[in-house]
Amino acid sequence: MNKKLLLSTAIVAASLMSAAQAEVKIGFLGGFTGPIESLTPPIYAGAKLAVAQINLEGGMFSTGEILAMPTADTTCVDASAASNGADRLINSEGVVGIVGGLCSGATIAASNNVAVPAGVPMITPASTSPAVTGLDDNDLVFRTTPSDAYQGEMLAKLLTAKGIDEIAITYVNNDYGKGLADALASAYTGTVAANEAHEDGKADYRAELGSLASTGVETLVVLAYADGSGQTILRQAYESGDFGRFVGGDGMVGQNIVDAVGADVLDGMIATKPGIPQVAGLSAYAEAMTSLGQDPTAIFAGQSYDATFILALALESKGSADVDGMAAAIRMVSSAPGEIILPGEWAKAKKALAAGKDINYQGASGDHEFDANGDVPGMIVEMLVENGAFVQKSVLK
Repeated sequence: MNKKLLLSTAIVAASLMSAAQAEVKIGFLGGFTGPIESLTPPIYAGAKLAVAQINLEGGMFSTGEILAMPTADTTCVDASAASNGADRLINSEGVVGIVGGLCSGATIAASNNVAVPAGVPMITPASTSPAVTGLDDNDLVFRTTPSDAYQGEMLAKLLTAKGIDEIAITYVNNDYGKGLADALASAYTGTVAANEAHEDGKADYRAELGSLASTGVETLVVLAYADGSGQTILRQAYESGDFGRFVGGDGMVGQNIVDAVGADVLDGMIATKPGIPQVAGLSAYAEAMTSLGQDPTAIFAGQSYDATFILALALESKGSADVDGMAAAIRMVSSAPGEIILPGEWAKAKKALAAGKDINYQGASGDHEFDANGDVPGMIVEMLVENGAFVQKSVLK
């Protein structure tokens, strides 16, 4: 109870800090409105938990400066909003690192237009498009979640394993949707009868669904967002009666879509999402999130916690709140060899770094040995709608 009270107090206090007190800032760039607005709160909660633990265990540097986390909204789908949000965080708030964006297009826009030119590192917990891998980013864009090149491959294997040999795909027409759709279509050994884009934010997708239904395929794969086109398409597809099975990617895995469309309608729906392996730090993270009334298994929440912790560790390892040398520091604190640091072990990390030791952060969502492109392997899990909720069924390999 005391730990829960301390964490809750630290989270509230961080949001009320004056500019003078909040001397070290890491920004959070998220989709607080738009097609993933129901998925964003737990992702943000994971980041805030890391900030609270850091402040409770000594703050930043030898002077114990407070770590603060100002936020900006990308709307997920608006490149201008993403760029403007990143600009405000960097040039007005003075952040020296960004957790985010969440949607791939938002991350690409913010990094290309603002963060990379300013030399500010970004670690995205949720942007899965393969396009992020190839960014010309001066080694400043990292992610703690696997690329959709891998998710598409795993989804293809899952469909094949379930005896589904023919599919129709509809995907939201952006970096995320196209990247995942292409990866799935490339890896799938069955027949892709249709692979068609749709625009987000429409009220009526009956024309698109009619085109897909004309293939006569029973299984519709919807690669979109739970609070956007994905929800509308599932509802109208059910009303049309043209499809007998629904499949989704990670952007569709949220309780809100089950509640909105109907548990009976989506019963048996298959999906995939990045999972969290049984790593050493998982229990401490899960206990802390649960104590705050948050779901530790919420999609991308653990990855967000890790992105925040890694950025803070990188700053701590340098001993200064500036962006110089951040890329090298990010790689150093998250890679072997070094003294292992688990979630919540900020005081241990501070002590090790002050003694000149190397550290190796092993996070809530797995180890983060970033490759040359800032990617991590990660893992993908099978999700299934059962009894009115998405339930994890297996780890895909």
